[in-house]
Amino acid sequence: MKRLKGHEIREIWLNFFKDKNHKIEESASLIPNNDPTLLWMNSGVAAMKAYFDGRIVPKNPRMVNVQKCIRTNDIENVGNTARHHTFFEMMGNFSIGDYFRDEAIEYAYEILTSPKYFDFPLEKLYFTYYPTDIDTYNKWLEIGIEADHLISSENNFWEIGTGPCGPCTEIFFDRGPEFGDFTTESIKKDIENDRYVELWNIVLSQYNAKENLTREEYPELPNKNIDTGAGLERFASVFQNAKTNFETDLFLPIIEKFADISGIEYKGQKSFKIIADHIRTITMALNDGAMISNEGRGYVIRRLLRRAVKHGKQNGITRPFLSELVTVVIDLMKPSYPDLLDRQDMIKKIIHSEEIKFLETLQSGEEKLKDMINQTQSHMIKGEDAFILYDTYGFPLELTEEYAEELGYKVDVKAFEVEMSKQKERARSARTETSSLASQNQDYLNFTDESIFVGYEKLSQLAKIIKVFPEGIVLDKTPFYATSGGQLADKGIIYNDDITLHVIDVNKLPNGQFIHMIKEDINQSLEGKEMTAKVDQVNREFTEYHHSATHLLFKVLRDRLGSHVSQQGSQVSSESLRFDFNHYESIDDSLILEIEKDVNDMIQDSYKTSTSILSIDQAKEKGAIAEFGEKYSDKVRTVDLKYTLDLCGGTHVKDISDIGRFAIKSLYSIGSGIYRIEALVNDRVDNLVDELKGLNEDIENVKRKAHRIIDEAKEEGIVLSIDFSDNYKAKGSYQDVIHQRDLLKIYQNQVKNLEKEYQRIKEEKAMQSLSDFTKDTYGQKIISIVNDVNGGVLKQVADDLIDTLDKGFVFLASIYNEKVIFVAKSNDPNIDAGRIVKEAAIICQGNGGGRKDFAQAGGKDTERVQEAIDKVKDLVL
Repeated sequence: MKRLKGHEIREIWLNFFKDKNHKIEESASLIPNNDPTLLWMNSGVAAMKAYFDGRIVPKNPRMVNVQKCIRTNDIENVGNTARHHTFFEMMGNFSIGDYFRDEAIEYAYEILTSPKYFDFPLEKLYFTYYPTDIDTYNKWLEIGIEADHLISSENNFWEIGTGPCGPCTEIFFDRGPEFGDFTTESIKKDIENDRYVELWNIVLSQYNAKENLTREEYPELPNKNIDTGAGLERFASVFQNAKTNFETDLFLPIIEKFADISGIEYKGQKSFKIIADHIRTITMALNDGAMISNEGRGYVIRRLLRRAVKHGKQNGITRPFLSELVTVVIDLMKPSYPDLLDRQDMIKKIIHSEEIKFLETLQSGEEKLKDMINQTQSHMIKGEDAFILYDTYGFPLELTEEYAEELGYKVDVKAFEVEMSKQKERARSARTETSSLASQNQDYLNFTDESIFVGYEKLSQLAKIIKVFPEGIVLDKTPFYATSGGQLADKGIIYNDDITLHVIDVNKLPNGQFIHMIKEDINQSLEGKEMTAKVDQVNREFTEYHHSATHLLFKVLRDRLGSHVSQQGSQVSSESLRFDFNHYESIDDSLILEIEKDVNDMIQDSYKTSTSILSIDQAKEKGAIAEFGEKYSDKVRTVDLKYTLDLCGGTHVKDISDIGRFAIKSLYSIGSGIYRIEALVNDRVDNLVDELKGLNEDIENVKRKAHRIIDEAKEEGIVLSIDFSDNYKAKGSYQDVIHQRDLLKIYQNQVKNLEKEYQRIKEEKAMQSLSDFTKDTYGQKIISIVNDVNGGVLKQVADDLIDTLDKGFVFLASIYNEKVIFVAKSNDPNIDAGRIVKEAAIICQGNGGGRKDFAQAGGKDTERVQEAIDKVKDLVL
């Protein structure tokens, strides 16, 4: 049998189906685009979801890919089994309404058995089928598979709720009795084993599942589809006769590098496998833009990294080491994913930084866990304690569970989740996983009439309404831009002599037409009418200013911060621009000003922008940068903005000087390693200071507080003042933001000093009026109430008064800030100040006490102060 390396398996797969007229689809990012149901791209078909549910109609209905995937739902199996991984590559071939069962089976047979391709021994292959799927059974027989190699299995039906579904046929390879004493019965009963390895699953999507119907009653789909998945790692283990996937060329170099670092020979240890698996996942995820955090996919990466560090420590490594494995991972993966080389330094820095952070708390966290175990009376660690390990020591719950299990303990997960629910939902929270074949909107899918976008050339167009949907109308020609690529849709009107319709939004339909959302009620009578479609010119122009500025900003960020910067999202409208990007270091004010200046320098020179239609390869060769999340066809539109050439279908300025001015309104972090810039251009810059609503409101609140203090002081005969003058002239720059922020700090300090001054004068007045405190004097005993005097003043007055008494007692009470304060001083050996203060405090729902000669206390009930005073009198008079 052939011995093939991982990259050779990929090449054979892709080239075989390319020769069968399949379009090679590049692996989608591990981070799903516009799909909130998925945390990660977790299967080959997930990348094809938009094709299968009809949102996008592929130019070629035959496609093939090798898709990067991450699954972490059974992470505890990694290292314990031969084939479980958190990152893996899924090979697949797909047909969207084109070929079906016969061709799919013929292709599978040819690539698996032909000497030109994989050349598997036919006698080693076994094939499953759904019991009632006789067509599949007969097709395998027809092409030469022996009946005793065909296995009926009730599990061979792919179905998730209602919608497209169908039988599937799986292909297994028999590795021989040396891999276990199993028979083909294990395939039939779906018993996991190392002898019979599932290589490939072919899903025949031909039915439409409906509620209250049996599978035999499901109606057939009008368009049948093929969806297949074959694990690259499994193919590699078979071709390389490896005991497990970890002994293949996809993993072994990583394991060998860790063996060098640890000084321990690899003999199949679980820890070695876990580390090799996790560093592959971490590297590939970071490369695709994931950032380590305590939420979402960032939490998954943190959990994997800390789990790997923990297993490194178990092998005697107490220093950062994972970043050293990144180079090996990239060397292995770069033939298929060359972009890894551009981000190698960034990936290493992020991993190294996270390792250091965790190692600082790992030792103390382990000791804390041991203390918790020693203190527990059962074999259950409290959920509250597990949360402390998570929140204080950075131990993900799963890591604590792993530690506990090794020592024969369990964790009270429910109690942990109660604590966790007080914070944001973490990545381990369950996510709803839906079918990659969503129910198709047949009305949109069946609508294939041509509609042409003319908005690049003109803003007004005589057009015919060719379709009225409940949601909006479609024109045969439209100047309106539909929301895409981060650019919001045009606004405007569609009118004739009889009616005017206001366009409030525009979206794309599956077959490429634009649907115009209308403010007014619409009906079918509009269909066929000729009307003029007119885009709001000012709205379009300001959207173009912001869009072109966004591209220049992206260029400056890459120049200033590094080539690792990638776009994580954007939104451009007529009012402002928003741009999200990844970066792993802080960005100070001086750097923000430099970024702003660089963009402004770019737009000072007049430069006529231009667009071209190129092949995707030509565009990339010229250095074009694709917009985040966009899917591009073979021919793409490029926009030349002098300083940057980008792939973009949006509308842009005719000359970059039209942008006029550029000002950054804010730059802040929206997650670990992800920043957001908000900015304004052209005349919108004039409103920059007014746009700083949060800062402006804080400044006004500080001013209002100052005026309250001044008014309150005035009522007490105290004259105070504060100077809030500000002679700064707005510059239409981020410098205005800095000024407003600094101004807030200045005003806050001024008000703080104003409060201190007010309190100082009040205290002086109180000290000057000892008579107010001595109005209730009983010989050598002073028992008095005064209001609005703080504890410090009371204590000072009590000190001064006791000095005037030879053998006496001073008890002072005050209501200050809606609370009761008691202070007592005694130089009479027969009077215990501490006991008396405590009794008074109890009456006012407070507590306190002290020595015989001095005591103080507080209380909540201001209504009972007189009652407390009377009690004191009873005790000492």
